[in-house]
Amino acid sequence: MIYLDLFMGFFKVGCFAFGGAYGAIPLIQEVVMSYGWINDEMFAYFVAVSESTPGPIMVNLATYIGSQQAGFVGAVLATLGVVLPSFVIILVLTALLKTFLKNPYVQAVIHGIKPCIIGIVLATGVYMIYKNCFLRTGAFAPDYITIALTVALFVVSYAYRKIKKKPLSPIMLIIVSAVMGVAVYGV
Repeated sequence: MIYLDLFMGFFKVGCFAFGGAYGAIPLIQEVVMSYGWINDEMFAYFVAVSESTPGPIMVNLATYIGSQQAGFVGAVLATLGVVLPSFVIILVLTALLKTFLKNPYVQAVIHGIKPCIIGIVLATGVYMIYKNCFLRTGAFAPDYITIALTVALFVVSYAYRKIKKKPLSPIMLIIVSAVMGVAVYGV
């Protein structure tokens, strides 16, 4: 019976929680208190732990409370109950969106937006390079080390593309830049 209560209690939270995680906390508290699973003090501790661990607060709370009440199976059922409504809604929206995306007017809008997005990303990148390489102190003052690192990253990226015939993955570019940063600024 506790398994069904955990699933249905958190399913209700998943269905009616709007306004983000902090808006859902009172609803979770109401459900938890109505079943008598934990007291106010323990709920406050669970909220604190849920905020300090990675992941959505609602999912963390469901997992912790489910685990505390019925072990591993309780944690799985409570977590499933809280995420299932969102999952189903996204699944339905995706199915509807596929049909909607075939509309020629929607396609025209998307084709018109693509260059704008590319321009925004490119402008942001150029601004960040300019700001970090030339405006570090607020006034125009070239930072030659940062300029050299930026050029080196471009060279590494370009050379990788020429040698491997594919672009360097963003994760690898971040790792290369981190190693270069540690080598230059960490010493």
